[in-house]
Amino acid sequence: MPIRHVTALALLFAMENVLAAGSTATARQLAQEALIVDTHIDSPSELQGQWKDLGKLTSSREFDYPRAREGGLDVAFMSIYTSPEEDRLGTARQVAHQQIESVEAMVGRHPDKFALLTSPGDLERLRAGNHVLLALGMENGAPLVDDLSQLAQFHARGVRYITLAHSTSNRLSDSSYDSNHQWQGLSPFGKEVVGEMNRLGIMVDVSHLSDAATAQAVALSRVPVIASHSGLRHFTPGFERNLSDELAKAIAAKGGVVQIVFGTGFVNPQAAADLQAKFVANAAFHARNATATQAGKPLEDKDAFDAEWNRTHPTPRTSIDAVVDQIDYGVKLIGIDHIGIGSDFDGVGGKLPEGLRNVADYPNLIAALQARGYKDDDLKKILGGNLLRVWSTVEAGSEQHKH
Repeated sequence: MPIRHVTALALLFAMENVLAAGSTATARQLAQEALIVDTHIDSPSELQGQWKDLGKLTSSREFDYPRAREGGLDVAFMSIYTSPEEDRLGTARQVAHQQIESVEAMVGRHPDKFALLTSPGDLERLRAGNHVLLALGMENGAPLVDDLSQLAQFHARGVRYITLAHSTSNRLSDSSYDSNHQWQGLSPFGKEVVGEMNRLGIMVDVSHLSDAATAQAVALSRVPVIASHSGLRHFTPGFERNLSDELAKAIAAKGGVVQIVFGTGFVNPQAAADLQAKFVANAAFHARNATATQAGKPLEDKDAFDAEWNRTHPTPRTSIDAVVDQIDYGVKLIGIDHIGIGSDFDGVGGKLPEGLRNVADYPNLIAALQARGYKDDDLKKILGGNLLRVWSTVEAGSEQHKH
């Protein structure tokens, strides 16, 4: 090859490297300048299982303070998650309060690093001094049991959104994962809950709900609703856990926001199909063990069941483009004012796309969106501005705020 060609190629590669470095630097700068709000991080339930000091670098977790600051994260909604099993055993309310206490303990241990956020109006004041602000979202309405007054109790403790159901239908709503749609949407109690959440200023979260329940929640709510961590079904046909185009449009028409999830199981079609199948298999597993218990027979081992499932259903390799595709499609479908981010960090067993492995990686997402032509003002809406607008609207619409 002629020397001039080698020189030209070398110059081209050098220019590409400079452009890539510039893009990364620009993305990192924007990550620090913008308000980044992630509406779904599952640290509290992980802390219940094994305590870690998240004020320090904690490689076994996807959220901690040093990496949150590196990635530019300003507001992390801590997910107060309770399982269907805890609901069945009657311990969901206790577990929820314990998880809230674990978040409060994290703030108490590191008041120089974390602060609790209960109103968007306090954001600028509290984030001074390089704080990462911790807001609370409840994943699964099970802790309410059938007592409407519990909503005020959890609001007083700082809960600012509630996902009405999770992986099985409950007293409030049908779940997208559960084939038993006993309520054909929301239950009578669930409809009361939506009204009371509006009154108190708690955001209604439709992630995990069946299509009928989502449509009813959007229609019943007086104020915008959110999907705190959902994908778009356009990419995962038949996967009800992700939102259909019609439901995404309904959320936008109400003024709400769809927070795009990062987990591979929601953005990769094969992984989504496997995830749906696993919930069916899990239900069958628990049904077999319930029958065995009644018959006095030995139970199947859950660890062995999970290990065999993972062996036969390996997680497909997924790039960051799968998440960017979701955001890009969502913006074109429902508009730039109605898309945000809800990662599900620490909630998907590490099954995340390349380049979006933990809270230090938001600049990678920004860089990928910049490469598709997104400008700073629009990126700031996606990164947090849209969610903060909805939160402010829900708060302003509450009776407590009016008084």
